[in-house]
Formats: sequence, structure tokens, C-alpha cells
Amino acid sequence: MRKKSLTELIQGLKGNENIVNWHEVEPQEARTRPMPEGVDPRIRHALAQRGIGQLYTHQHTAFETVRRGENIVAVTPTASGKTLCYNLPVLQAIAEDDGSRALYLFPTKALAQDQKSELNEIITEMGIDIKSFTYDGDTSPAIRQLVRTVGHIVITNPDMLHAAILPHHTKWVSLFSNLKYIVIDELHTYRGVFGSHVANVIRRLKRICKFYGSNPLFICTSATIANPKELAEQLTGEPMRLIDDNGAPRGRKHFVFYNPPITNKALNIRKSSMVEVNHLAKEFLSNKIQTIIFARSRVRVEIILSHIQELVKNEIGAKSIRGYRGGYLPNQRREIERGLRHGEILGVVSTNALELGVDIGQLQVCIMTGYPGSVASTWQQAGRAGRRHGEALVLMVAGNTPIDQYIVHNPEYFFDRSPESARINPENLIILVDHLRCAAYELPFKQGEEFGPLEIEDLLEYLVEERVLHRAGDSFYWANQSFPASEVSLRSAAQENVVIVDQSDIANVRIIGEMDRFSAMTLLHDEAIYLHEGVQYQVEKLDWDHKKAYVREVSVEYYTDANLAVKLKVLEVDRTEKRRTASIHYGDVQVNAMPTLFKKIKLTSFENIGYGPINLPEEELHTSGTWIELNEVDPDIGTKTLEQLLLGISHVFRHIVPIHVMCDRSDIHVVSQIRAEHTQLPTIFIYDHYPGGIGLAEDVYRRFDEIKAAARHLIRKCPCEDGCPSCIGTEIEGTKAKQKSIELLGML
Repeated sequence: MRKKSLTELIQGLKGNENIVNWHEVEPQEARTRPMPEGVDPRIRHALAQRGIGQLYTHQHTAFETVRRGENIVAVTPTASGKTLCYNLPVLQAIAEDDGSRALYLFPTKALAQDQKSELNEIITEMGIDIKSFTYDGDTSPAIRQLVRTVGHIVITNPDMLHAAILPHHTKWVSLFSNLKYIVIDELHTYRGVFGSHVANVIRRLKRICKFYGSNPLFICTSATIANPKELAEQLTGEPMRLIDDNGAPRGRKHFVFYNPPITNKALNIRKSSMVEVNHLAKEFLSNKIQTIIFARSRVRVEIILSHIQELVKNEIGAKSIRGYRGGYLPNQRREIERGLRHGEILGVVSTNALELGVDIGQLQVCIMTGYPGSVASTWQQAGRAGRRHGEALVLMVAGNTPIDQYIVHNPEYFFDRSPESARINPENLIILVDHLRCAAYELPFKQGEEFGPLEIEDLLEYLVEERVLHRAGDSFYWANQSFPASEVSLRSAAQENVVIVDQSDIANVRIIGEMDRFSAMTLLHDEAIYLHEGVQYQVEKLDWDHKKAYVREVSVEYYTDANLAVKLKVLEVDRTEKRRTASIHYGDVQVNAMPTLFKKIKLTSFENIGYGPINLPEEELHTSGTWIELNEVDPDIGTKTLEQLLLGISHVFRHIVPIHVMCDRSDIHVVSQIRAEHTQLPTIFIYDHYPGGIGLAEDVYRRFDEIKAAARHLIRKCPCEDGCPSCIGTEIEGTKAKQKSIELLGML
């Protein structure tokens, strides 16, 4: 049977009735500049061996700007050669002066390993003795000594820099006293709590560099976000030059939104996106077209993988389709990446682990199982398809969730809008104080010394009172027995985290992560299904007193969602905007939360398949929030109906807000109250789910009209009759729930 080409398959797909939008991205020719004059002949030779005789415009601009002594942030699409933006100036500096050093920061270990192998290939072809090493948890003690003393390029991740390098800077004198460049790759991943921590880690890094007499330049690279220059400046505390003149070529790309058919009209429930993905992928793979399928969790990766392998085993063999996710061993990952680059592997099913810049070559088709959660992530995944020449196809298959349905029914939202802004708040008091403790352990603070833009003397005095620091003359010294970096996790804002202990294998009990107390109440209660690197675990026991959650690996077809009984108290109002029938406020709130019960929800249809109680004490959280009060309500609505309508609108906000402020759904909480404690008025609260807040609720306050319009649009466009899981959550008996929700949103 004759194999069809991608062009034929694309033509055939155009008649499919489930396609709701077809968008074409025009091809672009490469724009290049000659190799700059001063580039070392050995580097020229190594690049020529790889077929690189000229530079793309953005690579050329990056090299020239860095050589002039400016910090840069380069923002171009996936697979446009960003790596050369930092490798070229770094290798040039070391070729000119063997004493020069560089520090590369990558958000994940896999990415660091991938970049190291590419860098080492260039170094080998240069024929010059440049030593580049990765320094992470897997680095053997024998090599660690070598890395510290002779490593020209040290490749690591922020967690390792924070806990293993900065506290032991005296062992790294050769690196810190000769540091010329700090490279921060995948800048867009440093947002929210993680980004706020990393900004403080970089403040500590700069302090140590200054102590050893170096003043390194920053070279940052990022996927497309709305505010790369602002984020890079906030993260590094340095002025940045933005480089976004992308010169890389691209072929024609078809971007298609696919909405599975409805199987239950009244409830607007559609056929499972996973089933549709399997059939679409089979069509391409059986015609030997290289395809990547993205899924949002390990469970989905494994389910899709097994189905597709079964579907295509007779045509192309099950071994040519592989899975890829966190939890695979490094050598297994390398083998899959190689197989994809060389075309031996035809298909790969991956979590967002392959969204970052790991080199897998360019595939022809990308299929997404549901909306990845942000415009930036979607473009990153889409960038995986599209050889430099020739056509490529990107298919997003929508799920039943409100976010997915909103995106496919509003393609202009996605295509006409710049990607989200990444928000961080390095001045969050809890995060800042944690890093002041770490910094004081590393080097004493001098009176009047700055740490970022804030005056910190009051905070240092507070730490003296707490007997963490000791003041002598005009200096503040570390005065505690503990090692502060080990107590601070870069992934959460609260101290006293709950440690997650995996006891799947009794012979090898291990700690796999930690979580702040407030999140643990709803995500780590007894019987909760916890996902770690895509693996499903069931919580067998949450020992609240000793802050330990004992988990065991399972494979189940459901996830858990906990109900919280929440009391909110307004502590301080910072900003207010009065409207005709409502007012919007932003300020500090106190949240008292007590989990009551959890639901088991089926992965494919989102049905409730069971309940269970949660027995935990109440927790208190001080954070920042935005709240909307209704000053006037139609008296005919009735209290019970109004309460349900507010719940429905909160359900929509819960899905819409993360898209607009670029955060995870767990980063922000939405609660409605029929009578708020401070005013007795119907109120919807939207608050940061972190102590002290990280700036998300403030973004909601600024962009409330945009969020409100998106919520109304989602409800109006939903094809259900009067409320369903894809919009306001459920039908409200005896009311025109959809219409009334839209009217109520109008009043906000």
C-alpha cells in the first residue's frame, strides 16, 4: 500500500468536521550575516565542520553586543539556534584567555546534560583544551574536585547553585575570581515562586563574585513571553539589551484546532481527547511521518503510548514509538533523543519535558493532548514540528475542560495575543528573609550593604533578635549552628515543608519531594493521588505533626480534588476602584482553611466516582488578594440561587485567571462568599496561594476587565443548554443559569 505524503494527509484533514480553526504560518527565508572578524580560527573551523559558515542575524547581534560588554536576553522561537548566542562569546573568551570561566544555569538536569554533549562536540572539533563539566546531584565526588579547580565552563541548575556551590564558595575560588559570563537558559521558566527564589540566588551569586573581584556579564535566552527584558532585569538586577531579530528559516506551518465530537448533548460532554489523539497519530505514523505527541501527565503519556503502539505495531513496529518523561533514566533519554535526531524513532509521546530546548531535531507533526496551559508553552511545543524547509502540522486536540473549550472557540485570543508576562516577586518577605540567612552564612553583611533594591538593615536587625545573626561593629555575622540553604526549597515560599517519602520499594525508601503546608492539606491528605514527575502516587499516610507524607506508586484512572472550608478576612485595603454596581479591591487578606472532604474524579470524563473525609487541623495564611464586591443584586434572584451563581462564576475564573496571569492553576485560589465577613456583601476573592503573595492577585486587579470579558465569552460560547462542566460547572435547577451568570458578570 502506497504511503501518503504529509501534504496529502494535510489536504485530507481539511475536510474533517471536527476542525474548528485552521491557521497558517507563512514560511520564512534565513537571514544571515558573515562570521564576525574577531572569531578565533579554531572556532570557525569547528563551526564549519557542523555546516555553519555564517550566523543568523540574532546570533550575530548577540555576539557583537556581548563583546561590547552588554548583558543580553535573546528571544527567538524553538530550534532557532539560541545556543550559539552564548556558546560563541564564551568559547571566544576562553580561546583568548585560558583563565576565563563561565557558569551555565539550566532549569533541569536533562537540559544541562543535553547542552553539555553539544558543547563538548564543538570543543573537540576546535582541538583546544577547554574543560566543560556538569555539576549536579549525579556528579561523582571524584569529579567534583576537578570541576571546582579546572572547569572552564560549569553547567548546573539553580537548586545546585543555591545549596551546593554558593555556601561552599571558598572551594570555588578559581571559578568566582575569573567568572566572565553567567548564562541563564530557558529564562521563561523562572516565574512565580521559583523565579522569585532564583532572583535572590542570583543576588547571592553577584555578592560572592564581587567579593572575589569579578563582575560577570549575563547572557539570557528565553522562549517567547510578553516581558523578557523586564523579567531578565528583575531576575539579574542588571540592565539588559533585548535581541529578538530572529534570522532562522522556517517552512510553512499549519496550526489546527480540533474539537472532539459531542457524545452527551445536554451535559456538553465530548469524546475523550486521548482517543482522538490515538487515531490522528496512527494516521501519520503508519505513513512513516515523524510525529511528537504531548500529554500533560505521565499517566496520559503511558496510556497514549500503549494504545498507539498497539495500533501501529503491524505497520511500523511498536519499538519505533517511544515515551519520554521525567523518571526515565538519563541514558534512556539520551538514546531516545538520538533516535529522534537520526530518524530511527518515528514517534514520541512526551510530557512537557521535551518542551524545553533538548535537541531532538525537527519533526514533521506535533499533536497536543489538550491546551498546554499558556500561550508561551503552546508555541514552545508547536516549535518541535517544522523542519527548516517543507511543511509542518501542529494539531491541538481539545479536552472537556473550560480552558480547552475557551481556546478552541476563541482562536483569535490565541493567535492575536502576545504570550503571557512572567511575574516574579523577589521582595516577598518570606523568600527574601530566607535568602538573607543563606547570604549571611556565605559572607558577613556590612552595614548599609544592599541586597537588591530594598533597605535590609531592619531585616538584619530582626535576624539578630532571632539569634540567627550576631552584630559586631558595622558587620552582621552568621551565628547559628544550622546550614540555612538546606532548609530553603526554591520551589515553595513557606518554611516547614511537608517531606514526601516514597515507600513503593521497601528496600529503597527515598524522599522524592516536598511541599508547603498549605498546599499539602489539599494535595497530600490520606488517599490523595499525588503526581510527581508524571508518576502517580497514592498517599498512604500524612503524618501532620512530623510533616511527612508516605506515598506508594499506583496506576489509577482518576485524580483527587479536595474541598476546603475557607474563611477570609481582609487585613488591609491597598487599592480600590468603585463601579456602578460593584467595587474591586486589592490588599492583604488572611485565609483560614480547613479541608473537609475529597472527590475522586475520572481522568477521561471528569465524573465524580467517589468521596472521602479529610481530618486535618485548620491552617492560617497571610497573602495578597483581589476581591470583587457586589453592591446591588436583583432581589428576585434569591439567596440560594445567587450563591450557586457565584460558585459557577468562581469556577470559570479558576480556569480563566491562570491563562491571563501566566501561572499554574494551583498558584491562585478563587473563593466566593454570599456574605463576606467585613461587609456582608456577596464577594468573590482571588488570592495568591503563597504566604506574602507573589504578585499574581495584583495582576488580576490590573487586568480585571480583560479577565471578566474572557469569562463572559467562555460562558456565552459554550454550546451546552444551561450550564455544564466546561463552563459554570453544573446546571442550576429552575434557573436560566447561563444567562444569569453572564448578567451577573456584567454587573461586576
